[in-house]
Amino acid sequence: MDNVPHAEVRDVINRLQRPVHDLTTLLSLLCSPLDDLGLLPPQYRKYNKTPLPVGSVNIQRHLPSLQRALLKYIAPTWDTSLAEEKASLLLDQYFCPDSFSFAYPSAGDVAVVAYATITSTSLTKYAIHLLTRLTSEYPMDRLHSAIFMAKKSDGALRMLAWEDCVRSILAVPAKVSNAIAGKISIPVQLEHGTYYNNICIRAESLVATLSGENSRDAVPSVSYLLSKLVNVGAFPPTQPTSRSQPSFFQSTLPTIRDRLESGSPSTYSNMWSFLFSGLPSTLILCSVFTSLLGAISPVHPTSVKMSQRTAVKQEALMISGITGSVAPEREEVWESVIGIILGKEWDPGHPRVLIYWLSNSSWHKSLHEKVFDAFLEQVLSIWSSPDHVKHSLLSRHRYMTSLFLIAISYLPPSSEVTMSISLSPLFISGIGLYVGHLDPSVRRCGMLAAEFVAQRVGKKLDFGDWDGEDSGKPWARELRELLKYRDVDVDTDSTGASEDIDPLKNVESSRNYEEITAPGARARATFSGPPSGYDSDDSITGYASASSSPSASPTPSELADIEKDPTLNVGAKKVPRPVYLAQLGDLLRNTGGAKSTNEPHDADKIEMALNYAEELIRKKRNYGTELEENAVNLVYALIGLQDNYEIDGFDQKRQDALNALIACCPRKAALTLIEEFFKNQYSTSQRYVALNALALGAREMASLPLPPSQVDFGRISFASKRLPAPLHQQYLGSGEQHLIPMIMDDISTNAIDRGKDASADKVPEIVRERRLRVNKTPGISLVSQPTARVKPQTILYQKLTPFIEVATEYFIAPLINHFWLFLRDERTREDRTAHQQGRQQYQGAGTGLILNPVVLSHFLRTLAILVHAGQNTPEWLAVVAPEALELAVTIGAQPVSRIEADIEDDEELGGQRGKEASVLTAALELSLVVLDGCLEIDGGRIIGLEHTTLLLGVGEWAGGVFAQLEKGIKLQGGGGMHETKLRRAVAGVLLKIDDLTSKWQRSMLDTR
Repeated sequence: MDNVPHAEVRDVINRLQRPVHDLTTLLSLLCSPLDDLGLLPPQYRKYNKTPLPVGSVNIQRHLPSLQRALLKYIAPTWDTSLAEEKASLLLDQYFCPDSFSFAYPSAGDVAVVAYATITSTSLTKYAIHLLTRLTSEYPMDRLHSAIFMAKKSDGALRMLAWEDCVRSILAVPAKVSNAIAGKISIPVQLEHGTYYNNICIRAESLVATLSGENSRDAVPSVSYLLSKLVNVGAFPPTQPTSRSQPSFFQSTLPTIRDRLESGSPSTYSNMWSFLFSGLPSTLILCSVFTSLLGAISPVHPTSVKMSQRTAVKQEALMISGITGSVAPEREEVWESVIGIILGKEWDPGHPRVLIYWLSNSSWHKSLHEKVFDAFLEQVLSIWSSPDHVKHSLLSRHRYMTSLFLIAISYLPPSSEVTMSISLSPLFISGIGLYVGHLDPSVRRCGMLAAEFVAQRVGKKLDFGDWDGEDSGKPWARELRELLKYRDVDVDTDSTGASEDIDPLKNVESSRNYEEITAPGARARATFSGPPSGYDSDDSITGYASASSSPSASPTPSELADIEKDPTLNVGAKKVPRPVYLAQLGDLLRNTGGAKSTNEPHDADKIEMALNYAEELIRKKRNYGTELEENAVNLVYALIGLQDNYEIDGFDQKRQDALNALIACCPRKAALTLIEEFFKNQYSTSQRYVALNALALGAREMASLPLPPSQVDFGRISFASKRLPAPLHQQYLGSGEQHLIPMIMDDISTNAIDRGKDASADKVPEIVRERRLRVNKTPGISLVSQPTARVKPQTILYQKLTPFIEVATEYFIAPLINHFWLFLRDERTREDRTAHQQGRQQYQGAGTGLILNPVVLSHFLRTLAILVHAGQNTPEWLAVVAPEALELAVTIGAQPVSRIEADIEDDEELGGQRGKEASVLTAALELSLVVLDGCLEIDGGRIIGLEHTTLLLGVGEWAGGVFAQLEKGIKLQGGGGMHETKLRRAVAGVLLKIDDLTSKWQRSMLDTR
């Protein structure tokens, strides 16, 4: 019987992992586990139709599976629908319970599991949103209490859970950075420095909380956290200057000072002492202590002002409050601490703080002399070594000398330690090395040490020559003055402590002990009396009313609100927003291309589908195989869709959806769209949509620019010949139909310019003129701002298939092969009905058909764009280039239907009169793209040597067209812009042919 509740929870998990058909079912599935955990907000209890038995959900067993199902299946699909229903909080409750649930024990357990689940999966936008909330609402100390305060398991298991939690939390910044990969800005809370600094602040808060509870059992868990913070660089040896660099003590030291100076500092200091001694390794202890010394406020190395002595005392007591007592008996800690003090280059004022700290750590007299004996032994071994005396810098000499002399000053006069030092061979030999040093400033360090040690043991030694401002004499006099009184003897309660601090003292770390004056008494609230001349009877005096006017008509926003009013839309059916691609296909396919009896509802379905089609297709790009399974059905539905209901933006939305489908699922969608294009059931606009989708989707995958219109239509159209603005925009042709010719013009222009530049280098006059212009001083010109050329389609975390992987197999080869088969079938149908008369004859180039010049020219330009985008494919030179060139020559030189063949051809026209200028231009542009690509890749070797006949045929065809144009013969559909494009294209082809033949002419073999 105990497994029955768990079976119901597993059933909920399984249902969440499968597609959920409606929002009501989803809300019911989400509410039942939350209600069992006690985390269901009251406003959502009405959705809990099937509650689970009490105690069914086990957080450790069931919650990870629930969270993974929500992240992988529910959030990517239903996020927008839940937001519209104002139920997004239900998803968040599974990861980051709200503030009303914060105090519940289960809330902390949910947050602990959420960190592990989110960091073990690929991060999405929603997952990053959850991490941002968890960082601020469930900090480190809250998670520690969730793991250790609940006595549900033994200490070892809780420690393992804490270690896993710490690892998951500290891995968040790296995982977020890798997931975003510079595409968008990282949330401020998850930036490297900010995130770890917040963890450091919460770690200090955890130490304060545990010290109040006097819980020494928690020392291992906090020590583990500090060790992991050391590993991520939160304990730098010096204070960071960049915001991206975290620092534990830079973030927490002001708070630590305040806690040590107020309240109950003994328990707080003891907790820090236990932590410092309980760090798991010597390396970690050294990192923590080094960072602590690097974070203390600098003090003047020799100033005798009371403010400076007070600052020394404050810094020393702060270090002592963190490290506790440090003595030679704690051998491991002592060796680590002394090694850091003597082995690194510290601030010149650090010796005063460090000696005070050692003195405060050894308060007993016997312990005091023992500590200083061990410390001075280490200092003297370095101070008197020949390597130090000869090779150290002056700053190092002064640092070691200050440590040595200040430490001696803290011992009683004529003490045993001082006497032994004065008679030590190391000290005597060191004095000799210093006196013999060539640098006077270094030499005076040894002379000062000798005089001071002699004075402390009752002897008299005076080298003289201490007056003056050269060779380190001012520093020696200041240090001698400092040694007269110890910093430890300063009384901070005296009036001298309030003396102004020296400017060398760090302003940030200074302490202002002046009393804060009490604020002045607040002014009382008073009531003003009635104004003069006021009479209470005036209150019944009438007032002038505003002139009446008819009520204003409702605005469009008010009409939309009225339409959404549920009390008015009683019989209206609300179309649910599609969250799965199968639902999107149902909305598009149920209506079909014909009108139905339920027109308003069908129009709503199509509008809802088109509004979210592109967004849903791109969102499903990286989620399993759902897009591949539904891509074919979506192609059928979108290409066959007709604007029967005059939906706003119908053409643009359908085009964008098909573009996204080709770009996100090219292996399925491209082949299907090509097959549909060659069926005779579609109109010209539908064929345009198919070709545009192939071209624009291919350029998006190839990361090529999609240029917008360069000229505003309103600037070149006469106002008198335009409809009112709304109707003008409604009946204006789709901008996508003009985009393919614009892209083709750009490609052709670039190809011709490359040939122009290459040919110009062969003309001596042009080369000479260019050389003369090299040294010409450029004039002042207006720098134009670069125009945006890329259509904004930036999708977060989306990586499209590279076009070179699918160009030949799924785009170019199917398009060419299907065209040859289609052309064969069309010519066969025409031949079968050639003996018939009138309408009984089949015309393959009729209106709306593929061989019609309008569609055929668009087809050729689309193929040229695909060929240009796929130039980097391995098989381009051997397969794509010759096949595309042969297609261009065939369409441009041979009749593709009986309509062209039946036109009387004049012998002088060379068979070109039946060709439309647009088709001829498109065929020449395709040839130009192929020839330019061949020259660009291998200099035209393969096309010139292996396909010589085809190349020469292109040259003869282009030469014939150029000759007829030079004679002034007009083609059908020519004139104006079409003639300009035609002349440019044929000239470009001839130039490319000339470049190829001049380069490989000796090796060409014409097999005709």
